Amino acid sequence: MSHTPHELREDFPEFSDKIHELKISNNHFARLATEYHEVNRELHRIEIGEEHVSQFNEENMRKKRMTLKDEIYALLKAS
Repeated sequence: MSHTPHELREDFPEFSDKIHELKISNNHFARLATEYHEVNRELHRIEIGEEHVSQFNEENMRKKRMTLKDEIYALLKAS
């Protein structure tokens, strides 16, 4: 398993400019991106052993990150 954070610009390099633009112009997108970043960073700290949570909580966080990422991708494609 890789212990590298899943940054949006790395996951969606073709939308790098659009990510920046939507963070500035779309409050909903900006909120989703911020929430994704927070969940992503927390998961990264868990993966590298800086934080410890139950397997159940970690799994829920992974699901939340995936849901946020799916919604972000849908907004990127629609714009």
